Amino acid sequence: MKSPAEAWRGRRFRVHLFRARGFQFRWFRVRRFQVRPALFAALGAGLWLAAPRAAQATQGHVGVEGLYVHQLSHIFFIFSMGILIYWLRQRGLTNDPGWRQIGYSAVLFILWSADAFMVHLLDEHLLLVTTRRVGAWTMTVTAPPGHEWLAGLYYAMKLDHLLCVPALAMLYAGLRRLAERS
Repeated sequence: MKSPAEAWRGRRFRVHLFRARGFQFRWFRVRRFQVRPALFAALGAGLWLAAPRAAQATQGHVGVEGLYVHQLSHIFFIFSMGILIYWLRQRGLTNDPGWRQIGYSAVLFILWSADAFMVHLLDEHLLLVTTRRVGAWTMTVTAPPGHEWLAGLYYAMKLDHLLCVPALAMLYAGLRRLAERS
């Protein structure tokens, strides 16, 4: 039986093998006039998809009712994750690595939800911190005189994705371990 390199030899495709620092890379190259338009189309599509525009990644709370419901959902989520941790420990499931990672993700979710709760409290409830867009990539965070430290605290707490993304990764890893075992 022919190897893939021998099967393609003599056709439109040529196989080039490169060795760099002990790793072997296979690179299929089509004729030059066919590669360039596809490369430019892929590059153009990638630049278009990565172009900055309004992401609509945050939810604005119009009216007081939306904010109250959202804040209550953070409290409910904290309570739910606490119950999950309690039952994981009560039933002895934390001895299993998959369930342990799910428990760690619940702790990170509690921290994330408490952080988001406090950010909403500072920004929208108590109105202690105001943000203003200065430019396309620049915003200013201001706090009342005598409480300038709140601006730094608000900025640090606004980085809540540093808690949420690892929590999601731990949840995924725990679920993957449980799925591999069953």
